[in-house]
Amino acid sequence: MPRKNRVMGSHRRALRWAGCTVGTAVLLIVILVGIWLLRPNRAQIERDLGMETWDVVNDGSHNSNTDMIVWNDEFYLIYASSPYHFASDKSRLNLLRSDDAREWERIATFGAAGEDIRDPKLAIIGGRMFLYALKNREFTAEPYQTVYTVSDDAINWAPFREIEPTGWLFWRPKRLDDTWFVPAYWHEHGKSALLRSTDGVNWSIHAVIHEGDRNDETAIEFLSDGRMIATARLEMSDSYFGHPEGCTLIAVAEAPFKDWTSNTRSFVTRLDGPALFTYKGRVYAVGRYQPDPGGPFTRQGSIFSRKRTSLFLVQEDDLVGLSDLPSAGDTSYAGVVIRGDDLYICYYTSAIDRDYPWLLGMVRPSSIRMARIDLPSLEILAATRSRESLQNEGGAL
Repeated sequence: MPRKNRVMGSHRRALRWAGCTVGTAVLLIVILVGIWLLRPNRAQIERDLGMETWDVVNDGSHNSNTDMIVWNDEFYLIYASSPYHFASDKSRLNLLRSDDAREWERIATFGAAGEDIRDPKLAIIGGRMFLYALKNREFTAEPYQTVYTVSDDAINWAPFREIEPTGWLFWRPKRLDDTWFVPAYWHEHGKSALLRSTDGVNWSIHAVIHEGDRNDETAIEFLSDGRMIATARLEMSDSYFGHPEGCTLIAVAEAPFKDWTSNTRSFVTRLDGPALFTYKGRVYAVGRYQPDPGGPFTRQGSIFSRKRTSLFLVQEDDLVGLSDLPSAGDTSYAGVVIRGDDLYICYYTSAIDRDYPWLLGMVRPSSIRMARIDLPSLEILAATRSRESLQNEGGAL
């Protein structure tokens, strides 16, 4: 056979092989995406909580990053709205008001003048409503600066202003007597600190909570004995595939909250978007939970894994899982309000009839949902799960 014909035949075989390889890869991707789209939701919802849930916003946008407070006997809920999870100059923060947490009216909208805006937090300081939020330029959502605005009536707001210390990203402020404390993480990751203020505007670094481990989102709560407890998201890596040692830091400090000890690592989940609250002496958390972490595509924090918004009991030595909320895909970042014996939790989630991986949820619409939980039932469940946790530890010894 002439050399030219042999070369052409070899070239055609190579093209057929490449075509088969690409075709097989495309077919596998189509099958995988089909499975993702059709996979039913398997969230584990504890029936004894008497949980009710309903949509607050479901308008076809990618809605996310919520917070909620009560002021003058009315609920105020804020959330981010964007085309997708990633950075967009079209992102907005929408502030809603309601007297029953079911019927809502939008009373204000905020933007960041050509930049992405996310992670809003509300607080009532000195009789005025403060809104803190994070500005972001990176497509992959890496905020770089905290901004704030303030209002006397929640309707008329001053323009956003950058807050010092520069580069620290605020989470949810908490008050002790006349002093406000806020946990914040460094915009390049790897450090979280406790800041303090008396007016909500002028903040100073009070203590370092943790350094290293690609530390970011950090939340605080006061314990009944006067100490403070914190949880922090430890990513361990910036890989899209997550990291097998991704986890939640649990740290405790005695007043005046300068020295942080008992740095326990809980591998129950990496608690993304944490919201901590207290009921009758127990501390609880609402945050992102990843069921069945593994490898290599579903390590803790992997964008290919399934996600939930879930409720946990926070102990000094571990997190104890209590219940999922109806959720899937891109989800979590809750706000919490206690009213009487009712716990209200706002959060966001992809469609709850499917079990999308996190990545697919990031580019699909998501809704803002509300859950109402009976607190006495939560207390009973927490006591039961706490005893079971101790028994399991005893058995392991």
